[in-house]
Amino acid sequence: MSTECAVLLSDVDTQFLAMAFDEAQAGFDQGGCPIGSVLAEGDVIVARGRNQRVQRGDPIAHGEMDCLRNAGRQPTYRNKTLYTSLSPCMMCAGTIVQFGIPRVVIGDNVNFGGNESFLRERGVEVVVANDPNCIALMKRFIDENPALWAEDIADA
Repeated sequence: MSTECAVLLSDVDTQFLAMAFDEAQAGFDQGGCPIGSVLAEGDVIVARGRNQRVQRGDPIAHGEMDCLRNAGRQPTYRNKTLYTSLSPCMMCAGTIVQFGIPRVVIGDNVNFGGNESFLRERGVEVVVANDPNCIALMKRFIDENPALWAEDIADA
């Protein structure tokens, strides 16, 4: 559990984090894990995505991975920010580092966290928003779907 306080986000950060939440909500409504993500360059959206593990039967279709897949090939990621409704798992955190994404804005690290230090140690700016909507949706999902949640985080 995080003890970090909520931070003030820029208007752009607030807008893109809300889009990541919308993706998470759409995933929840589809019967999947409610984790959404948005990749942006400044105030321009590059791509958005959601956890599609259940919908596609794809074990690595996490929210961040789906978003990056939707972004297609990029000449560089070094000028982009990744917004995610939930703190990235180690697979997604590793991809962030591998692609050189310099900044990540996290909606919720209360329900799941732990890789923020991994990212920071590798030079990634990590902003933890602790957004009440992101936290509440993930808590509801975990409470209603404990087996699916355990499967998603490879704890089954």
